This record gives sequence, structure tokens and C-alpha cells, in this order.
Amino acid sequence: MAWHKLLIEMGMGVDQHGQSPTRACQKAILDAVHRVCIPIVVEGGLLSSCKVKLTVDVAVPGAGTVDISKVREALPLSMDADIIVQEGGLKVQGVAMEELQDKSDDMFIAVAAITVWISCGEE
Repeated sequence: MAWHKLLIEMGMGVDQHGQSPTRACQKAILDAVHRVCIPIVVEGGLLSSCKVKLTVDVAVPGAGTVDISKVREALPLSMDADIIVQEGGLKVQGVAMEELQDKSDDMFIAVAAITVWISCGEE
């Protein structure tokens, strides 16, 4: 079965308080997803007549601590998705606020690229 790239969208997410690489990844994915609309997938019936899958690449400081299952929850549809988390992104000094349960003044910035793949009527 041949897979073809339908689109690639990028996003950025920041966890300003809480020091959570997972939350920064979720926000990066939501940013990418909320800036794209692919009417042909829904209106053209591609979701029912074709196979659709995603590749989600995310880079964030502290990649080894990211909870992949929580990152997957940021995707709006329950479709096949390969999620790859790698070390990257950016960690900068912010402001620690005790009332927000900050452990430090670190801010985590994640970047994401979501690739939508499609395969129609090919065996």
C-alpha cells in the first residue's frame, strides 16, 4: 500500500509554569492542529474511503520524561499516529510563581511537525 503526504503543519507550545515537557508537547500539537483545515478529508469522504495516518514529530527539552499517551490525547481524532519525541526545543528562564506550583523558573518550549499521510484504493 503506497502512502502519500497530504500535508505537513508545524506548531509551537510553551509550558510557562509547571515545568512539564509533556504539556509543552501537547500545546505544540494543538497549535499545529488548530491552524489547519483539510475539507477534502471530511467532505470528500477520505476518512471513510481511504486510510489516513499521522506522523507527529516533537522536539522538547527533557524529551525522555514526556508521557507519550498524554501527548496522543492532544490529537483531535483517534487515528493511527506515530509519535516521535526527541531532545530539542528550548528551555529559557522565566519567573517562578509558588502559587502556580512552579518547581523552578524554567519555561519549556516545544516544536511539532504533523504529517498527514493518505492511502486510497491501493493494495
